Amino acid sequence: MLDVRDLYFAYGDRQVLRGITFSVDKGELVSVLGPNGVGKSTLFQCILGIHKKFSGEIEIEGRSVLEMGARSLAQRIAYIPQSHYPAFHYSVLDMVLMGTAAQFSSVMSPGKQQLDIARWALDKIGIGDFAQRDFMRISGGERQLVLIARALAQQSRMLIMDEPTANLDYGNQVRVLTQIEALAKDGFTILKSTHNPEHAYLYSSRIVAMRNGALAANGTPGETLTSELIRALYGIDAHVQSLYDDAVRICVPERFEHSDMTRER
Repeated sequence: MLDVRDLYFAYGDRQVLRGITFSVDKGELVSVLGPNGVGKSTLFQCILGIHKKFSGEIEIEGRSVLEMGARSLAQRIAYIPQSHYPAFHYSVLDMVLMGTAAQFSSVMSPGKQQLDIARWALDKIGIGDFAQRDFMRISGGERQLVLIARALAQQSRMLIMDEPTANLDYGNQVRVLTQIEALAKDGFTILKSTHNPEHAYLYSSRIVAMRNGALAANGTPGETLTSELIRALYGIDAHVQSLYDDAVRICVPERFEHSDMTRER
């Protein structure tokens, strides 16, 4: 569904992406793993057609993103940001209705069909009873679910999520990731970024790891998440431990002994 081939991008003289190549098949849940500043958001912006001055190829369903206008792209791919703070106090239903904008012209108002789609999207995410709440008066985790519902209302089958659990507490992280996993099982294609190796392992069919703007790994969670990868990405030594017959992997950082820290100082 998505093919990225030999992708390079620079901000002026600063090279950010260096020869990125990977693909995402229909129904896959792929996590892009890597530290801050590695180019994950820039990669997403190239895929979304925001940055056009790249070299290489990006195709969605066999068509170059450079050949598609904004409306055509919006019909194929939806974007969920880390967070969103509108200038006005919209209701949850109004926020989700914004996702239907690609379905009608700028001089039209949403009608019954768009309202039905928005309510369907809220029900799909399990927050149908939030419709009349003030978007700014619900929790961060609930707002993130609303943004996912807004993306569903776009009627796109591919979702790009930029660190969807950033700044959420543990409970809301699990709730959001569980909903994302359910969407993938329902046939949506999902590409999400994360800093958390354990989230990438638990909630992915494949991990694409980035380091210094290039690919460091691309494979199944079991193949990819290793102590060597953690060291390469984050510059720390950590034991990657398997639990429950490898159903779960946790990263346990090595600790310095007090004498070692004193000697280092």
